[in-house]
Amino acid sequence: MDNRAISQALQNIYHQLINYYGPQHWWPAQEPFEVIVGAILTQAAAWQNVEKAIANLKADKALSPKALRQLSLPEVATLIHPCGYYNAKALKLKSLAHWLGEYYNDNLNKLFANNTERLRRELLSIHGIGQETADSIILYAANKPIFVIDAYTRRIINRIGLAPDSNSYTAYQALFMDNLPTDAELFNEYHALLVCLGKDVCRNHPLCQQCCLNNTCQHLLK
Repeated sequence: MDNRAISQALQNIYHQLINYYGPQHWWPAQEPFEVIVGAILTQAAAWQNVEKAIANLKADKALSPKALRQLSLPEVATLIHPCGYYNAKALKLKSLAHWLGEYYNDNLNKLFANNTERLRRELLSIHGIGQETADSIILYAANKPIFVIDAYTRRIINRIGLAPDSNSYTAYQALFMDNLPTDAELFNEYHALLVCLGKDVCRNHPLCQQCCLNNTCQHLLK
């Protein structure tokens, strides 16, 4: 399939998803630091459990870099307990808070003023932040156009028949970014819609008859 055909296929998928599910209004957060914390806490966790952890942080007035620095690791772990892997994630949050204080004096506007390439490189230098988490922060907190790749996206793209030649994160990301307009709002909505489809229908054991993409998906042909 040539690039023009891939671009058209990706745009068709987007339009089918948005027509079926409607806008997702993602990321559900009140301010950018909450998005960053959520991006870390959602690693290997259901979103409803992340919401409980964030609610605990808010109730304890701990949802800021300064507040997180002042808490001990066990205290942070207790607050975020609902989201699982709480000891590891507490260390990640503490590492993030110390990094933001040391390099940016907790000023997210200054951090987000970096271009996308540098911002991504710096985020990846922080303990516990990998490619998916970094890109979630760049897209949803910094509002910069980068496409987030997660397990849902890989599964859907593979089943539809658009999988890239390489199984790498970079290859899946390039599939979208090389074949769609570079637009943060589009990338935001598209990724959120894929997550919605992946959670509700395109599961490990897919509910294909309920899928709004079943007219184009190759999984049904197998």
